[in-house]
Amino acid sequence: DAWVLQTVYYQHKLKLALIGQSLFGQEVYSHLRKEGHKVVGVFTVPDKNGKADPLALAAEKDGTPVFKFPRWRVKGKPIQEVVEAYRSVGADLNILPFCTQFIPMDVIDCPKHGSIIYHPSLLPHHRGASAINWTLIQGDKKAGFTVFWADDGLDTGPILLQRECAVGQNDTVDDLYNRFLFPEGIKAMVEAVQLIADGKASRIPQTEEGATYEGIQKKENAEISWDQPAADLHNWIRGHDKVPGAWTTIDGQVVTFYGSSLLDGAAPAGQPLAIKGASKPGFVTKNGLVLFGSDGKMLLVRNLQFEDGRMIPASKYFATDEMSAVELTEEEKGMAEEIKSIWLGILSNVAVIEDSTDFFKSGASSMDVVRMIEEIKQKCGGLQLQNEDVYMATKFGDFIQKVVRKLRGEDKEELVIDYVSKDVNNMTVKMPYQCYINGEFMNSDDGKTYDTINPTDGSVIAKVSYASVGDVDKAVAAAKEAFENGEWGKMNARERGILMYRLADLMEEHQEELATIEAIDSGAVYTLALKTHVGMSVQTFRYFAGWCDKIQGSTIPINHARPNHNLMFTKKEPLGVCAIVIPWNYPLMMLAWKSAACLAAGNTLVLKQAQVTPLTALKFAELSAKAGFPKGVINILPGSGGLVGQRLSEHPDIRKLGFTGSTPIGKQIMKSCAISNLKKVSLELGGKSPLIIFNDCELDKAVRMGMGAVYFNKGENCIAAGRLFVEEDIHDEFVSRVVEEIKKMKIGDPLDRSTDHGPQNHKAHLEKLLEYCEIGVKEGATLVYGGRQVHRPGFFMEPTVFTEVEDHMYIAQEESFGPVMVISKFQNGDTDGVLQRANNTEYGLASGVFTRDISKALNICEKLEAGTVFINTYNKTDVAAPFGGFKQSGFGKDLGEEALQEYLRTKAVTVEY
Repeated sequence: DAWVLQTVYYQHKLKLALIGQSLFGQEVYSHLRKEGHKVVGVFTVPDKNGKADPLALAAEKDGTPVFKFPRWRVKGKPIQEVVEAYRSVGADLNILPFCTQFIPMDVIDCPKHGSIIYHPSLLPHHRGASAINWTLIQGDKKAGFTVFWADDGLDTGPILLQRECAVGQNDTVDDLYNRFLFPEGIKAMVEAVQLIADGKASRIPQTEEGATYEGIQKKENAEISWDQPAADLHNWIRGHDKVPGAWTTIDGQVVTFYGSSLLDGAAPAGQPLAIKGASKPGFVTKNGLVLFGSDGKMLLVRNLQFEDGRMIPASKYFATDEMSAVELTEEEKGMAEEIKSIWLGILSNVAVIEDSTDFFKSGASSMDVVRMIEEIKQKCGGLQLQNEDVYMATKFGDFIQKVVRKLRGEDKEELVIDYVSKDVNNMTVKMPYQCYINGEFMNSDDGKTYDTINPTDGSVIAKVSYASVGDVDKAVAAAKEAFENGEWGKMNARERGILMYRLADLMEEHQEELATIEAIDSGAVYTLALKTHVGMSVQTFRYFAGWCDKIQGSTIPINHARPNHNLMFTKKEPLGVCAIVIPWNYPLMMLAWKSAACLAAGNTLVLKQAQVTPLTALKFAELSAKAGFPKGVINILPGSGGLVGQRLSEHPDIRKLGFTGSTPIGKQIMKSCAISNLKKVSLELGGKSPLIIFNDCELDKAVRMGMGAVYFNKGENCIAAGRLFVEEDIHDEFVSRVVEEIKKMKIGDPLDRSTDHGPQNHKAHLEKLLEYCEIGVKEGATLVYGGRQVHRPGFFMEPTVFTEVEDHMYIAQEESFGPVMVISKFQNGDTDGVLQRANNTEYGLASGVFTRDISKALNICEKLEAGTVFINTYNKTDVAAPFGGFKQSGFGKDLGEEALQEYLRTKAVTVEY
């Protein structure tokens, strides 16, 4: 049966002719061959400046026949020798990936299955060579591509399949191409061929309704008309970026705009700049050129290009001080000669490359930019350049200076941050509020924001960017690039540790500011935030920084393959891009617990903080940039767990997801991670931690630490004692002492140094806690104290005590995650019974025992089903001690050496000698 199935499989393969070019064509070619189809001929463009197209290079390497015709027809008529050469390969189907030539219908209709072509648009709207540009120019909310049955060049043939994607508010053509059109287009071309091979391909006639045909936009037609809303101006500029470039007239010369984004909030301060035709001047600010639409709304342009081809950051428009040229070392001179030879290879019409030679004025095109950058990467030790580096320095001398400064680290761009500032706690705290992606703070793709609330008084602290799925994809792409090709992936382990130590130092230097942000954004008591939220975060980064250069494999003795010998060893390797999703109770500390181990292992990360507590993570992002972490290594996305967290769990390029949160959400994440790409998962989930207090305990200590076990951090503590079992003899005294101590607690402003108990994290959580207490009363538990909201502004709740709690009750089984002490009595001497009751839960995060009998304590310790057991103490965690749960409290560890293993993979290597 297996043989028969295999035969059928190979019967459904075709002989293909590929007519196209570029990396897209090369990838389609390679994937089709992997699927078992036979490519009988490749038809591509002639070599340019002695260099073959990538599609031709791949085909020639495989021995596939390659034809390089400059044209297929003259004056509308097919060139017969070209058509005959095509017919000689005997294709069943023509595939046209990124085909820029006009192919005669004699060729299109020749194979028995005809021809299919890829088009970067959702046909019939838009058609034409600039279709994807017009998608942006006209402000479409959906983009995508079509694979359709080729026609005579009007893009009107029947549709085979289509794929669509959302257009982000600030997407450019490059963004859409890199994120979706390129990778998904390759998959779709392969899928389309298989559908044809299997006889399942559709032929859906294109409707004329809504159909357009926009030609290639010319520079003279790309002038900006200023009498439009800001969104339309933005669409016009980004739709023409990079070709042909939207332009206007400033100070009598044509200036082209690149890098547009919409801008919210108040107009930033800057120097006015008059623009021809605009009713209101723009403003040159530290972030770029701010422009105004007819509706009074704003957009920001990052880069400007002048008539001579020179490009500058828009923020430098009024700058007059030019940096003096740097003296090149002998090694740098050798590199400059290497780059000069690359320029000569591209600019074949130029006899000599001089410092004044302009790359574009000498005949180079935007396609040559990619070639030049890739050649430099290949020949100059992996030197990473961006397209912008070429556009910003088009003359050879300027380009070499830019490259040298980049190598020396002298061209580091100043991190541009828009802050929300608050005068609070006797200081001015400056808080970033945008997404942090690829080393930049930026608005979300669709421009959405949400309010983050101060739980002390219910006031709005800031409007924070609400990340979209597009932002997730951008962040993951940046993290993937940083891991695979960036400086981070090449950095040795000790240098990685130095960066982490530097970041820990900066966190400590800013500890008062970080603790203040924790207090106003999460309600944490300032003194606790200083010691634990921030203090333990600093310790965590220092601990894992020390591990960076101590991650080791091992050698393993194995049987020799005589007469030779074998050596086997293991390597510990990073996983790649990791996603981290953290809760709102310890915003900074949860970030540190997971990200420090992740980074120490050499991974890059995309982190989603809790929607209600975004601010310390964004401040952390700022500090990581100041510490020198390369772009793309750390990415922070505020917003919805349902949206961002779900996309992270489904993303095919993420290799690990670490999550702290509720058990139901953990289960959903695990399922999504399995279905998507079997990414590695670690989960720290819910708890209902038992605390057993025996009558032979030190009662004062048990009362003090029992209260800490429940009320620490307002009860918003994953390992909080969810149920206290108190032995009968001491039960009443224990309860009375707890109530007595609660009455002494000061409930109030978390920034007041004498406050013991601050507000609950957010309003919805407070309401849930009050409902929790109502259920406890209805079920018959005795409410001894509290259970009510405090009558003052903000989300304050009284510390609460329940007694007479029976095992079947809701509050005995479910976690409150708040300041609710749930007490059950057990009979004197009933150690086995109370142990059974303590373990009678699906949770297993933490547990505790108070007794002077150490033998009894250790015996119980062995039998408690929990990842952490505290004996005569509680809440005592340490960065060197592994932390994580059993059962439905999850699996995997944070902290300690074991945490590193969550972010590493083991490779076994065998060498014969």
